[in-house]
Amino acid sequence: MSRPRLDLVNDQAGATDLVVLAHGGQEHSREDPHDRRPSLLRMWPFAAAAHRAAPEASIGLMRYRYRGWNGVHADAMSDLRQVLDGLPARIQRVALVGHSMGGRAAMHCGDSPHVVGVLGLAPWLPEGEPPPDLVGRLVVTAHGDEDQVTSPRATGQFVQRLRRQGTEVAEFAVAGDTHALLHRHGDWDELVRRFVASCLGDTVDPELAQALTPDADRPAAPLPRWSRSRGRLGAVVSIARSRARTLR
Repeated sequence: MSRPRLDLVNDQAGATDLVVLAHGGQEHSREDPHDRRPSLLRMWPFAAAAHRAAPEASIGLMRYRYRGWNGVHADAMSDLRQVLDGLPARIQRVALVGHSMGGRAAMHCGDSPHVVGVLGLAPWLPEGEPPPDLVGRLVVTAHGDEDQVTSPRATGQFVQRLRRQGTEVAEFAVAGDTHALLHRHGDWDELVRRFVASCLGDTVDPELAQALTPDADRPAAPLPRWSRSRGRLGAVVSIARSRARTLR
């Protein structure tokens, strides 16, 4: 892939709001992140959830040049920043949703103009990495307590650093889930829906608002069990149905 881009799965004519979904990847790789990558496929139910929350917004899947972050090159962050910098002038508000490597990219691009909120789903946030200034934006993280790919502890430390800079953050612990976000897939979808509705609507969802705090010592709140949709098989079916469904 020669340049990063957004694949608009819901391109609303004249839309002034945009939801960007940034998928995960690898620490090091220059390979092409093709359409059949599980990390990209996992984002399709989140596109459907975002559409339910904000039907008049455009929704785009981030398409990186490479699968990897690639050390100091920070390719995923660079690609997302380039896409955000090149948005049409009509776009006034952007909600960023990132998983894993995409969560890291989203957090570090959250200071871009027009970004009103950032949601990190099992984000890859290395220990000691300084956060950007996200004051005034809706910042939410959620991490499964059985994740063995990215560290819930490192996410908590990143949240602490953000809060000490004056940013209010809602941090959730997702009991019983792993990095792929499959076991409680309905709850992850509902979190995305509530986040997008909060960013692009008139008020912040009460359960997100309750978790928001600048207190660096407050532990992660348990993610509510909003949905009965659980289990890996149900998640796979949800992914397939969401991808097959046209959101236009």
